[in-house]
Amino acid sequence: MELTLEQKDIKQAAREFAEGEFKERAKEFDEKEEFDLSIWKKACENGFVGTFIKEECGGHGLGFLDHSLIAEEFWRVDPGCGQAVLSTTFGSEMIQAFGSEELKKKYLPPLVAGEAIMGFGITEPDAGSDAAGIKTKAERKNGKWVINGSKMFITNGCLADHLLVLCVTDPENPSIHKRHSAILVDTKQPGFQATKIHGKMGIRASNTAEISLIDVEAPIENLVGKPGRGFYQLMDFFNKTRNHVAAQGVGVAQGALELAIAYVKKRKAFGGTLSRLQGIQFVIAEMATRIEAARGLYWRAAYTVDKGSPDSALISMAKWNAGDTAVEVVNKALQLHGGYGYIAEYDIQRFYRDAKIVEIYEGSKEVEKAIIGSELLKRA
Repeated sequence: MELTLEQKDIKQAAREFAEGEFKERAKEFDEKEEFDLSIWKKACENGFVGTFIKEECGGHGLGFLDHSLIAEEFWRVDPGCGQAVLSTTFGSEMIQAFGSEELKKKYLPPLVAGEAIMGFGITEPDAGSDAAGIKTKAERKNGKWVINGSKMFITNGCLADHLLVLCVTDPENPSIHKRHSAILVDTKQPGFQATKIHGKMGIRASNTAEISLIDVEAPIENLVGKPGRGFYQLMDFFNKTRNHVAAQGVGVAQGALELAIAYVKKRKAFGGTLSRLQGIQFVIAEMATRIEAARGLYWRAAYTVDKGSPDSALISMAKWNAGDTAVEVVNKALQLHGGYGYIAEYDIQRFYRDAKIVEIYEGSKEVEKAIIGSELLKRA
């Protein structure tokens, strides 16, 4: 498939923004494990945040492919900064798809305007890829939801103004997949506590936290969708966001390829530059080919979402393949840097650490393979 002229313009604008805002400070953010939120606000002002949110909800009314194209360009320049900016709407996909009109109008416009940050509490200490095994509970008491539990590895946990929380609301339901609901929580509520996780391997500019909820209250109307449908809504949510992760994988791989090409063209060895060696050219060719294949796959997967007929197998293929491509390509890029790639002064070391997360979050590569295999066998 071919991108439209508008989509090509979006890619170019995203690349220029990231080059101008991320590049000089990426190393600083990585070392300090923090991010300058004024850059996020500037990204909102330039129309890069919440592109998939509909116009009637304060968004730009573009497709999920458009958002993924921005993600690729941001991650191409710096994965940590890219994640810090674009994850600020994480969870809004579910509110847009299943939330009441009141929830959409109240909570979505501030995300696009740079006035609020959102997160989604899914993972728990004992429930990562096993989303159906979540134990955080929400009970109806005195006309409100009262939530108790804990969440782990939550993006924007310390920064979010509102957190969508996946909870058990019907523990006695015989079907494990019909026990959960998603509830939107104000993080300023008593009993909500976020503890920043330090020492992450990569994407350190992005805030990640452990969340504790002790008798945290939320209005009854803050339930998103129907009670007991949380797990199924989550699967719909992943059909959208896994495309973004696939784009992240392509972005970090493309950025690493460019770093490697720049290095081998100037590095002198064996009587000339490394780029003159056929063996080096073969490695570059392999890297570039894998990236192009991964890019085409996520474009196609995102296209099915934007056309209203998401293909979960294709989406999982795109996410798994992009993660695998990211790790392999960045590994080769670092190898081409030799010993210099092992030094923090060189960006490739940071890219190497950042790439691995694409194989882990929003469904590990093993989970993606299980989805692909299961779907294909059903269709057969």
